[in-house]
Amino acid sequence: MENALEFCLRLARAHATIIRRLDTVLGGHHGLSFGDFMLLQSLSTAPGGRLRRVDLAERLGLTASGVTRTLLPLEKTGWVARQADERDARVGFAVITPAGHVLLDNALRTANEYAADLLRHSSDEELEPLNAVLGNLIGPQ
Repeated sequence: MENALEFCLRLARAHATIIRRLDTVLGGHHGLSFGDFMLLQSLSTAPGGRLRRVDLAERLGLTASGVTRTLLPLEKTGWVARQADERDARVGFAVITPAGHVLLDNALRTANEYAADLLRHSSDEELEPLNAVLGNLIGPQ
């Protein structure tokens, strides 16, 4: 696999470029960083719109303390709330709020438009195998 390292290096550069650009676009339109967007999207797609903080950290590739730091401003703005587990007081959930859903819906439109423009020179047929490669790297979500 001669091209494996080159692919990884290009992927890292592309990742940094995408994050920087989406931070700018989402921040300018919605006051939301790309990291915040990913967190809200993860909560939105989870059963009941909630995840344990440790599971959220796993999905986002963050530490538990990193998730806590990311959640604090989202809780203050009312886009995310804390929820205790009825059966175990030691377990806490992060829950997307109705206001968080509205924000995410608007941000999703912006992100979809930006991603479509960014990849306008690539066909679905070209993107499909790349999505498979990336899926193999990150595993099931």
